[in-house]
Amino acid sequence: MWEPGGEIPRATRLRGSEDEVAARYAFIDAEKASESNPSGRPVAFLCRVLKVARSAYYAWRAGKPARKVRQREEDALVADIGVLHAGSRGAYGSPRIHAALRRAGRVVNLKRIERLMRERRIVGITRRRRRGLTRQAKRAVFAADLIGRDFTAERPGTRLVGDMTELFTAEGKTYLATCIDLATREVIGWAMAAHHRAELPVAALRMAAGRGALEPGCIMHTDRGSEYTSDEFRTEISKLSMRQSMGRVGSCYDNAAAESWFAILKAEIGTREWASRAQARADVFRFIEVEYNRTRLRKHPEYGYVTPLETRALTTRNLVPAA
Repeated sequence: MWEPGGEIPRATRLRGSEDEVAARYAFIDAEKASESNPSGRPVAFLCRVLKVARSAYYAWRAGKPARKVRQREEDALVADIGVLHAGSRGAYGSPRIHAALRRAGRVVNLKRIERLMRERRIVGITRRRRRGLTRQAKRAVFAADLIGRDFTAERPGTRLVGDMTELFTAEGKTYLATCIDLATREVIGWAMAAHHRAELPVAALRMAAGRGALEPGCIMHTDRGSEYTSDEFRTEISKLSMRQSMGRVGSCYDNAAAESWFAILKAEIGTREWASRAQARADVFRFIEVEYNRTRLRKHPEYGYVTPLETRALTTRNLVPAA
């Protein structure tokens, strides 16, 4: 108990923040005379010593029930944030947590989400730049850049980007090739193998053609890696009535949409090295087909936070002419 003439706790002596002022009120509440504390001091005396108005103290005291209710609400909200954050494998930051809560019917302010996540130290994943696999062939045949760093598309099946990356397992490296539709950011084609020869991106392209409803003249944009400048890849492009496009060597920005997807994969898949190539393939399948395409939220300039498959459905619906 505080004695007259004794040192007042530091939090009660300082002026400034709301926490410091609230600490003074809490000190008064604990030290005031009452039936349970007959040796306490009068409220007027404590308020005078701590330089706070009695009316302000009593207003603070009257607001205690409401503050308890707000605290319970915030605790419940933090629990929901924790579930969504864990469900995203720690990937979601405040904007996508906010979007996921709104999709679930929770009306809550974004700044409140930011504050709670900051106070509880709940943070999303920050992606790191990766070292690419691009190796230019000695006798490469290059295609013109038909994208020009414009990674948008008006409708699905008109503009794709592709790239490859390496994943590490105890059995050795395994390689992943992807094809991404720029209209939806859906991974519509992918393939994995223990090598990164031309047949790997060709397999990914064939999957994309089989499920992506590609239009004639659809652009396939990649870097200038030897796999993409190969006869096999160019031949497949021709068979599918597509147009080939390439960025410059050594410029990650010319194929930024494809490269950034691999950054997402490696940041969010939750594993850095697998026990086997089969396990790596299973995890990649789950990430692409279950998590990324169907549940991962991405901010669309027109539709807000939606998944790639939802973007495809919304875009396709808007393209259907009225009866």
